[in-house]
Amino acid sequence: MEIFWGILIPFLGTSLGAACVFFMKNTLSDLVQRALTGFAAGVMVAASVWSLLIPAIEQSQNMGKFSFLPAFVGFWIGILFLLILDHLIPHLHAKSEQAEGIKSQLSRTTMMVLAVTLHNIPEGMAVGVIYAGFLAGNTQITAASAFALSLDIAIQNFPEGAIISMPLRAEGEKRSKAFLGGVLSGIVEPIGAVLTLLAAQFIIPALPYLLSFAAGAMLYVVVEEMIPEMSQGQHSNVGTIFFAVGFSIMMVLDVALG
Repeated sequence: MEIFWGILIPFLGTSLGAACVFFMKNTLSDLVQRALTGFAAGVMVAASVWSLLIPAIEQSQNMGKFSFLPAFVGFWIGILFLLILDHLIPHLHAKSEQAEGIKSQLSRTTMMVLAVTLHNIPEGMAVGVIYAGFLAGNTQITAASAFALSLDIAIQNFPEGAIISMPLRAEGEKRSKAFLGGVLSGIVEPIGAVLTLLAAQFIIPALPYLLSFAAGAMLYVVVEEMIPEMSQGQHSNVGTIFFAVGFSIMMVLDVALG
């Protein structure tokens, strides 16, 4: 039951954020969107470092001076994996008019949902792999640290859910359909978490690689998409400040609960 809720909590965060479409104005101001994006980016960076990369290195201490190697390799595979998905999956960011990925006839709404779904793939994998480490009896991963990562991602998923549902409403979608779009963008997280959890059970020695893989994929999303979004336009320092807020809050939670 503990693992069930740990996997489900991030999805609930996205769904609650998407529900903002029912009781907020049709659009979020650019200032608020930059603040929310900056906060989410800070959370993801902190989670990548404290919950994924550091445990990956600690689990490879038997390699001595080369204990960094699994984390290094997994990190780069995660970066390349997201790079490939970014070029293959047709998606459109809320403030952009130019779709990315392969050319398609998908609607603008569908591609906006796919853009956030792309963000959520590495987050689901991160939750799955850290719970796999906990189930394997890894001393560096406790129930508290696994839950801390799930809570980290759920907190940053709340603004992400709002950032997808509110623009969909502004595009002319009904509130119920805009909410559904936000919810669907997050459904990949529990699915990815379960699949990763099951796969990791059979390849426990690869756990450091999988942890750092998830970190690399998450950091790709942060640097390639979230940081530019939070920094564009006037008052770009708002995004930076909220990045620091998100990072510091998650740093405290990861260390305190871990």
